[in-house]
Amino acid sequence: MDALKQELKESLVEQLNLEDITPAEIGDDDMLFGDGLGLDSIDALELIVMLDKTYGIKLTDPKQGRAIFESINTMSAYIAEHRTK
Repeated sequence: MDALKQELKESLVEQLNLEDITPAEIGDDDMLFGDGLGLDSIDALELIVMLDKTYGIKLTDPKQGRAIFESINTMSAYIAEHRTK
């Protein structure tokens, strides 16, 4: 699970072009949206595409995405349970 969390942090920084932050600075429980990393709705769309391409997970319900993308911990738990790749 730790390897998946590290992979997610690196993917976030790379995919979302987070120039002012390194993967090591992202805590497992840090909020990704709002007061946390400050991600926005465009970032959420990119995360949905990343889940599909990288892990074979298709999200169709925006409310579901809100819960999944809460933190690195919530993302990694969901991916570990639902990945097809």
